[in-house]
Amino acid sequence: MDRTATYTAFADESLIASGPLEKLLPVLKEKFDHKDCPLILIFNDETGKQVDFEFRGTLEGVLAAAIPRKPVAGPGRPKLGVVSREISLLPRHWEWLEEQPSGASAAIRRLVEDARKRDPSEQKVRLAKDATGRFLSAMAGNRPGYEEATRALYAGNMSRFQQLIRPWPKDIRRHAEAMAESASPV
Repeated sequence: MDRTATYTAFADESLIASGPLEKLLPVLKEKFDHKDCPLILIFNDETGKQVDFEFRGTLEGVLAAAIPRKPVAGPGRPKLGVVSREISLLPRHWEWLEEQPSGASAAIRRLVEDARKRDPSEQKVRLAKDATGRFLSAMAGNRPGYEEATRALYAGNMSRFQQLIRPWPKDIRRHAEAMAESASPV
């Protein structure tokens, strides 16, 4: 599934813009170019992680530096999208992998695919809770009810979560609720 990543930017407690980088970065670049630019925090909506972009230079330069290009051929099988990375295993794990048909890499890929198929909805909920938690930590970590709201989020008690974040600034609350929507089991 090829989804376009979306990002959300805040200045203090206010939402500035949200969307894919192609639409978000021009808005942020324009704000950055003003001398009275506030501190802007940008979040990857899928992971909840804060991201930084270099806004000095031209808009074309900003976009070129920020938008990922297709990977350049390197180790692995790039035409298939295979990326070579290092993993550390105990000797007994390597021994077991070496005994597997088709080699260690094929065995690891099979194990990963089997694990992904076990309960994808549970994994999706866990990832959404983690992303929401990261966003909350950055934007609301010092707000009243933060710890209780986080506990309610991870417990899956969405009505309690919404009750606890109700007094928070509107834009932070709305974005947290939108992120948390994916964190409740269907």
